[in-house]
Amino acid sequence: MENIRHNLLLADDDTDDYIFFKEVLEELPFTTTLSLVNDGVELMNFLTTRLNNLPDALFLDLNMPRKSGFECLSEIKLKHGLQALPIIIFSTSLDMAVVDKLYDKGANYYIRKPGEFSTLKKVIEEAISLIAQKLVRPTRNKFIIQP
Repeated sequence: MENIRHNLLLADDDTDDYIFFKEVLEELPFTTTLSLVNDGVELMNFLTTRLNNLPDALFLDLNMPRKSGFECLSEIKLKHGLQALPIIIFSTSLDMAVVDKLYDKGANYYIRKPGEFSTLKKVIEEAISLIAQKLVRPTRNKFIIQP
């Protein structure tokens, strides 16, 4: 596999989820750099101060303090310079009405946070592979990444 570095950003306020995510990355056949922000305000500051050096993908939790992931997604898709940033929603819930709204707002993919390490590894690997291919945004029926 090519040794391309994938610069990833995780927006999540749960320390355990961050540690779990980081451990998964260490086992994948990719070279990655992971940055973390803990809330939506920190996320938007991070992105707007790095318009010339954006991450390759954003894994975005929906339930964060100060500004939700949903609010951040809306802002990102409206802000010049951020609109093309690939966004993978990374959430514990799987409410199909919410999933549909997220798709309509422009998220690239949706992952329901799995509880098992091996399952998380599969879905994160799939998400990185899909983003690396720089494909057009998927159709609605391929929006949810499942193991």
